[in-house]
Amino acid sequence: MIIKNIESKIKLATYLSLGSFITAVIICMGVSFFAYKQVSNARQSIYILDNNIPILAKQTNMQMNRPAEYKAAVDLFHSLFFSLTPDDKHIEYQMKKAMYLADESGALQYNNLKERGYFNSILSSSSVLTLQTDSIALEPRNKFTFYGKQKIERRSATITRSLITEGYLMDIPRSENNSHGVLITNWKTLENKDLSHVSKNTF
Repeated sequence: MIIKNIESKIKLATYLSLGSFITAVIICMGVSFFAYKQVSNARQSIYILDNNIPILAKQTNMQMNRPAEYKAAVDLFHSLFFSLTPDDKHIEYQMKKAMYLADESGALQYNNLKERGYFNSILSSSSVLTLQTDSIALEPRNKFTFYGKQKIERRSATITRSLITEGYLMDIPRSENNSHGVLITNWKTLENKDLSHVSKNTF
């Protein structure tokens, strides 16, 4: 009888020890997970001093904001490429900045326009070109379609043209010349036609 009592007490102690060990492991895992989440959240918190007053700023995941950066890069490239003034230095500066944002497909279109005398015609007619972005559609596989209107102000007339282009977007390391870290590839113009032609009074 005594032996049975001793055996049952040993089993009970074993069960209690095992249960305590498992409970301790679960508690340790829970505490570790909670601590990891706290540290991860703390790393996303940045304090900015404003006149020695700390202001909390939250760090966001880069991928959450990537579509907005894609659209900003596409908008910037088209603005540089299609918004021009009758100044050869300014045109050269705009094209140089635009070429950092696109692959050889951008350089190919630039060279084609140059060979056709497009930029010389801007200079000779004192045209001022401005681009209005209507929308930028992002599609699967990082493909985009740009919709906009280009206004050409000449001494004799104001011309409005529709502009539709498409291409693909590739992530690259950020740099001073490409702050969004986005390279436009396989870029081509789908449509660039006159919408209106309004003559000006020349007297």
